[in-house]
Amino acid sequence: MSLVNVHNEWDPLEEIIVGVPDNARVPLGEKGLFTLEYHEHHDSVESIPSGPYDQRMIEETQEDLAALVDALTAHGVIVRRPLIVDHSKVFSSPDWRSDGEYNYCPRDSLLAIGQTIIETPMPLRSRFFEFLGYKDLLLEYFNSGAKWISAPKPRLLDDAYADHPTPTAMLNNHEPLFDAANVLRAGRDILYLVSCSGNMLGYEWLKRTLGDEYRVHPLVDMYEGTHIDTTITLIRPGLVLLNPSRINAENMPNLFKNWDVLWCPEMIDTGYDWPYARASIWSGMNFFMINPNLAVVNEAQLPLIKLLGKHGVDTIPLKLRHCRTLSGGFHCVTLDVRRKGTLEDYS
Repeated sequence: MSLVNVHNEWDPLEEIIVGVPDNARVPLGEKGLFTLEYHEHHDSVESIPSGPYDQRMIEETQEDLAALVDALTAHGVIVRRPLIVDHSKVFSSPDWRSDGEYNYCPRDSLLAIGQTIIETPMPLRSRFFEFLGYKDLLLEYFNSGAKWISAPKPRLLDDAYADHPTPTAMLNNHEPLFDAANVLRAGRDILYLVSCSGNMLGYEWLKRTLGDEYRVHPLVDMYEGTHIDTTITLIRPGLVLLNPSRINAENMPNLFKNWDVLWCPEMIDTGYDWPYARASIWSGMNFFMINPNLAVVNEAQLPLIKLLGKHGVDTIPLKLRHCRTLSGGFHCVTLDVRRKGTLEDYS
């Protein structure tokens, strides 16, 4: 039986991948990295602060993720981890060179839908070979009966990126590009955020690949930053948490018109060990469900924890001290690959 079987964000969790922060670094400067990650705070490619993160931050994140693994294991969830990789090794294509970043966020490079797991065509050159840290797991999933596919490998030429990046124009539409974290699953409805980490050609590729069994919805003019999981958090059928700074009556997905909507309360700033935050304060709503009534949430987000409790959702509050520096909350640092349940229609 396929070890990959997941149809939404809330069915009872059976198996999950938790990332690792080991050897995390800021990659070598190049146009793509500058355009998508650093142009707001640096004047040029050369000024990007490339190199390893502070070891104290890595060790504290290892501790926080170990606590997450213990909590999941205590609830009967099988936890898998990627390989430890030397991200300082330089690699190249015929058109560019880079080194790596990390395997902290499995949510970005792999997309599990149904019994299929997809290697996504990520727009950052530094993450081109990130899937190799999961290769042993992918082979195991494939051998269990899962369908394993890869999106077309992008060239990532300079013209993939805007020459003059603005908050609404950073990623061009020359080839399919998207991170898996641009996607949320709600049964037959798949939400796809068009942003600087996912373009319209990426949406078209995913829509055609998934076929008529699914309805893939492009979300345009909602949030241009990066991923969808600091804007929309699916809790259970008919209940969703939305970011009030990005969503309103005009751009709310039609899927939620008949759902109960919770508006995320003001976030508690967990701080960052960097001259500036690499993830927004809304990383506090980046959480995931163990089952429809139990969530893993950053322990600092007390107003959010209280709101969830009022709607029958218990929480496991845990630390993730450097989520705003390493750019990834609890949803980002995990990838659910198997949940109990079947494909259903929630619209």
